[in-house]
Amino acid sequence: MPHPARSTVTLRDVAEAAGVSVATASRVLGGSSRTVAPEYHQRVLTAAAALRYTADASARAMRRANDSIAVVADDLTTPSMGMAAAAMERQARDAGAFVTVSSTHGTAERQLETVRLQRALRPRALILTSSRLAANALGGRLLDELLGYEREGGRVVIVGDTDMPFHAIVFDNHGSAKELATHVAASGHRHVAILAGARGRGNVSARTAGFVAGLRENGVEERHIRILHGAVSRQGGFDAARRLLAEGLEPPHAVLAANDTIAIGAMSAFRAAGVAVPADVSVTGFDDIELATDVTPRLTTVSLPLAQAGAEAVRLALTARADAARLMMRGQVVVRDSTAVRAG
Repeated sequence: MPHPARSTVTLRDVAEAAGVSVATASRVLGGSSRTVAPEYHQRVLTAAAALRYTADASARAMRRANDSIAVVADDLTTPSMGMAAAAMERQARDAGAFVTVSSTHGTAERQLETVRLQRALRPRALILTSSRLAANALGGRLLDELLGYEREGGRVVIVGDTDMPFHAIVFDNHGSAKELATHVAASGHRHVAILAGARGRGNVSARTAGFVAGLRENGVEERHIRILHGAVSRQGGFDAARRLLAEGLEPPHAVLAANDTIAIGAMSAFRAAGVAVPADVSVTGFDDIELATDVTPRLTTVSLPLAQAGAEAVRLALTARADAARLMMRGQVVVRDSTAVRAG
């Protein structure tokens, strides 16, 4: 459907605000193949967002980009995001659309800035993937921006925990983590360390809470549950495991990591220290990325339906607007070689 133009802001206004020529602003906002210095490129994008420039971008979008689906993600470097994005691209291609992807590093300010820029380009739909998107973020400005985009005819789908009134696909991180912890406790482990990742990050925080609940309900004493925080990365897992080793491991011991990447980093640290997995310590992950079956030993983990979620997000984005649907997807515990049964 046609979109109202913003005739009060011109390309010349953006160029003046950015301190560049009109030609430079046109190259940046018009997607020209000619190179623009990174400094000027960012100044133009920032000025366009601040001025809410949309007129020329809207016209271009109506001509050539009305079948685009813009994916706004926290982090494009994670294997789990790669699996979801690949499924989105396949689903969109089958429907005659295409996907563009941008990263916000998980900050509300960057999310707002990116959504504003995408509104100017008029994609057919926006898919936001994030561990947590709250309606009150930035005083409700992100929600207002997304609602404005929907009023203009766009569609919004969120993959992740949210209280916003849009289609949402949510993973049952707490319930799946509790199931994995139940398996670990039932295998005889009575001293458990949780490599919880960064504090305050929605998905890993929910997994940590699920781990604790599953352990405590199955006989592991709270004083024997240790929680270590760190970066959500392979290096974060390596550093956390080194810290755990320095503090001392009490057998029978297990390490529950908030995702597979952290778990793989921890196994590397154990191997470097001469600690055998699973003979000396059992290790589990979460997500079931491809590398989980390539490491030695193969990683016990929770398999999340990441590809299914990506494809479903695109399907929702391309269907006629209806009442917001909330789909809950649960993971499945996959037992492999990195865990062992303990006698007690």
